[in-house]
This record gives sequence, C-alpha cells and structure tokens, in this order.
Amino acid sequence: MSSPSPRKTYKNRLLASLPPEVMQKFTPHLQPVDLPRNLPLYEAGQPIEFAYFLEGGICSIVATMQNGTTVEVGLVGREGFMGIPVLLGTVSCPNRSFMQIPGHGFRVKARILKEQFDASAPLRSYLLRCVQGALTQTAQTAACNRIHDLHERLARWLLMCRDRVQTDQIPITQELLAIMLGTRRSSVAVASARLQKAGLITHTRGRVTIHNRSGLLDAACECYQVVHNEAVRLGLLE
Repeated sequence: MSSPSPRKTYKNRLLASLPPEVMQKFTPHLQPVDLPRNLPLYEAGQPIEFAYFLEGGICSIVATMQNGTTVEVGLVGREGFMGIPVLLGTVSCPNRSFMQIPGHGFRVKARILKEQFDASAPLRSYLLRCVQGALTQTAQTAACNRIHDLHERLARWLLMCRDRVQTDQIPITQELLAIMLGTRRSSVAVASARLQKAGLITHTRGRVTIHNRSGLLDAACECYQVVHNEAVRLGLLE
C-alpha cells in the first residue's frame, strides 16, 4: 500500500492555512500562473473569469477618474486573494487591478470559487477574513489620502509592500509610485528625497531599498499600523 503524497507547501497564507480536507477539494481547481509586471487581472466593468491567489508579487487595485487620474485604493500580495466580487455574487467591479510587482501564483475559475465558497464553511471563513482585511485597508487608505502628508503616505505604502514581498528591495519606479499615491512624479521625488535624507531608504532607478524599517515606521502615518494590526489579528500577516 503506497503512502499518501505529501501536502504541497503554499506561500500564499490563505492556501497554507486551509485544512487538508478543504484543500483536497480545492487543489484540483488551482492553475499555476506567471504574473508579470503590468499584467491586468481585472479591467473596470469587465467580467471576472478567475480569482487569483498570489504566491509572490503585488497586485494593485486602482480607481481611475474621468480625466485619467488614478490612485491606488488597495493592494494584495500573498496574504490574501484577488476576486472578492466573486464571493459577493457580482460579475465585475468598477476598478482596475494589475500586477505592480511581478510574481506568480494560482488562479481558479470564478464559478468554482463561488461554488466552493458556498459549500465549505471553513473555506468561507478564511475567505471572509480576507474580505475584512481588504475593507479595513480600503477605508484607511481613503482617510490617509485625504489627511496625511505625502512622505507619510509613501512610508506607509513602502511598509505595506515590504510586508507582502518580505524583502527590503522593492522594484518600483517614481512614475508608478505617483500613480499609486495619486500625485505628480515631482511630488513623489520630494517625498522620497525626504526619506532618503533621513537615511531610511535609497531610491535608485526602478528600485527602492529600505535601510531602516523602524525609522520608516516612525515616519509613516498611523494608517500603516491600523491596517497591519488588523491583518495580523485576522491571521493574514505575521
């Protein structure tokens, strides 16, 4: 009699946390995918065909105004999943989602995820934790964008990325940072220079290196800690 095959080790925290009996039903539907930079996972108003579980990289959710101005309203890495509207029974969302930091992961057909979500209480519980984390992040980001200075918001954003990619090396350009923070590139340059002068980061061409995380925590607004603490409470981050 052959021994059972060992369980796959997942880097996505949600998949890694699911009980074996849930994963036994869920795993056959997971398709591995590469997720290069700028790959759109969802376009505004378009049907959602797949949900995504990232094992590396970061996906940004951005709101776009009529004049073309964009601002990030949420980001997801390997702590959660992309596809919340699927659980809510909708077929599209008004925001665009794309890979800002390349990575890889798994996708599952939206129909399958909804069926498994409805049928499995443990899976439903884990997915709803991600929904709660996303709601907290979106609400706090809205408040942050209205109230806090740009260098504080930049520090918050860098810390959130670091939590998800788990490295001090963050591949990001000033152009993309401006899009994420809803401001001009020149303003990002000023905010970045302030953090660099304090010895917290260096920003070279297409890459930010964090040198002093504790100092960056002090420079960031309170919003980082609010979102981080809730994610830890929900078991999404350590």
